[in-house]
Amino acid sequence: MSRLRKMMPTEQNLNRDGRPILIVLHQERSSPGRVGQLLVEKGYRLDIRRPVLGQPLPTTLEDHAGAVVFGGPMSANDPDDFVKKEIDWIDVPLREKRPYLGICLGAQMLVRHLGGKVQSNADGSTEIGWYPLHPTEKGRLLMHWPKMVYHFHREGFELPRGADLLAEGDAYPNQAFRYDGNAWGLQFHAELTRVMMHRWVVHGAHRFILPNAQQGREHLEGRMLFDAPLKAWLTEFLDIVFEGKTAKATSSIALRA
Repeated sequence: MSRLRKMMPTEQNLNRDGRPILIVLHQERSSPGRVGQLLVEKGYRLDIRRPVLGQPLPTTLEDHAGAVVFGGPMSANDPDDFVKKEIDWIDVPLREKRPYLGICLGAQMLVRHLGGKVQSNADGSTEIGWYPLHPTEKGRLLMHWPKMVYHFHREGFELPRGADLLAEGDAYPNQAFRYDGNAWGLQFHAELTRVMMHRWVVHGAHRFILPNAQQGREHLEGRMLFDAPLKAWLTEFLDIVFEGKTAKATSSIALRA
């Protein structure tokens, strides 16, 4: 049986009302990776759209269980029409109180929509590789967090007014936040499969000379050391975002991190 067939929702694991989750990608060959795999395993169908290719976003999320906006090589500050339209579109999940998860670029677009700034550090430092994550008090009350997470960015974001900071980093302090109960932003990447990480290391190798960036071997070695707790965290986090579940008091992440 193929992996795709194994991942297809069944009557036993189909989510409550059968509505798909909107998946927004920013390149022709981009994949929702492990986020997509886990959502399908949890019983959700995926409605994949690529605005950069001219595919429209829905005017309402009434027929969706929520939305995930992924990263990409562009900036939330770029003047491209599709970038501006996508930032404006975020009003839909916010207005309708639908679950929204922004990852890297998706989080930065959420910040821009809420009036915050997206910019690089003054010293040009990046986060490209594995770096420590420090949950805030509000983050710790929400769930257990992994000690190390994977990054591939050279811009960070301000914490939007009214948002709760959930986790911090060293080079870029704002790493995870929640806004108005249903919108979430992550600066780091938990969605990479092994194949995706190898692809990023190959195609992104020219960025390893940037300040604070790690070399490719460190990316792959870090995956062996830190990926299991990150995946366990992501599984639980998606339940919190899309099903409103409360994290377990005792998490396997704490035992393996």
